[in-house]
Amino acid sequence: MRFFGVAACFALALNAGAAQAGEVGDQLAQSLYDGTLTDLATRSAAACQAGEGDACFALGLDGFITAYETFAQGLYRHGAVTPNSPAMAMVLGMGLDTPMAPANPNPEPLTYEQFRDLLETFSATLDTAAGYMKQAGVGTPFVIHIDPLKVRIDLNGDGEASAGETLGALLGEAGEFVDIPMSDAPPPGKSKSKNTEPTENTIIGFDNSDAVWFAGYANVSATPVEITLAHDFSDFFNAYFHRLFPKAGLPMQDFSRGEGTLMMDADSDAFIADLVAAIHTADFPVIDRARLAAVPERLHAITALSRQNWAMILAETDDDRELLPSPTQTSLVPDQAITEDVVKAWAATLDQVDLIIDGKLLLPHWRFSKGFNLKTYFDTATETDLVMLFTGQGALPYLSDGPIADAEAFADLNRVMGEEWPMFALWFN
Repeated sequence: MRFFGVAACFALALNAGAAQAGEVGDQLAQSLYDGTLTDLATRSAAACQAGEGDACFALGLDGFITAYETFAQGLYRHGAVTPNSPAMAMVLGMGLDTPMAPANPNPEPLTYEQFRDLLETFSATLDTAAGYMKQAGVGTPFVIHIDPLKVRIDLNGDGEASAGETLGALLGEAGEFVDIPMSDAPPPGKSKSKNTEPTENTIIGFDNSDAVWFAGYANVSATPVEITLAHDFSDFFNAYFHRLFPKAGLPMQDFSRGEGTLMMDADSDAFIADLVAAIHTADFPVIDRARLAAVPERLHAITALSRQNWAMILAETDDDRELLPSPTQTSLVPDQAITEDVVKAWAATLDQVDLIIDGKLLLPHWRFSKGFNLKTYFDTATETDLVMLFTGQGALPYLSDGPIADAEAFADLNRVMGEEWPMFALWFN
């Protein structure tokens, strides 16, 4: 089902007992549907300080949504598009033979510093949201029923969350692009009106354990941003970002459509040339050592929050609209019951990930018998040259003797989850 496959990033399990939301929780769902969550969150600060779980959850959700809204609005403001060329469109079956136009008809110019600011704001807002979600996790018990598909999001920054700016509409478009089946969808290849309402009950019960899950996911989302911000990627920005922001005044903007040919056609050759330039400039000096060195702490926070989340889930005694259920609860995902073996395999996987973060279990490198020490990299790297790391020379300072992660290290994960482990990882956080 497309909703449950994609919306796993937006939902989780229900807490134990017959916990009921307070005044804030009673208003939370409707405020999400109306696009007025920030107003409710502002009024919830005192209640959160007093330890009311649902109030902290409202503040955390507001921060989480605001982070993504603000970033999306920045992309819209500067005219972001999906990069493409005729050759790429043909390979992907997208049916495109001309460059895509920005959704924003009047995009603003974009500088490297402005893009870094967008990333800074995104990461900082997620950190604030994670703090509130942690408070919600240990606050007074609550259960709030929300239909994620009805949540309104202001993507273009016009101050309004229109009917087309709902999570359901966004996931519907994404699902159509990747052709993921959903219960309300016809078989692949058949048309369906975008206005078709889902026929299934997509309401999820959110509680204290969900708050812990959201705190973990905030770190999942912020970590790659923090790694990026620790580096200077200005050369890469100047060489390639006109493909993402074609009308934002970037250096190569006027040359995205080639005037000559090398192999295929002018546009495709120019696109390939930009890909080569992107690879050539994928050498990023570290400009914030402290930021990069702090990444392992973030990674450990993700595994710790996942363990806390599962401890809370396993303590539940109810069975009410569980999206991430314990082995004794009913899964809303068809044919995806969570067994004790699955839970144990996930716990074992978290242990292995912690060993990798600490450099006690090394990452394999295709060229060497020694392993890549992730801790050494985060502690000492002065640059990240992706090409040289892959080809070998750039990896030399980070090679160590010791056990190397292989299929055996993740045997439990492979045995229980098999090829579906990415879905489980997304679902479980």
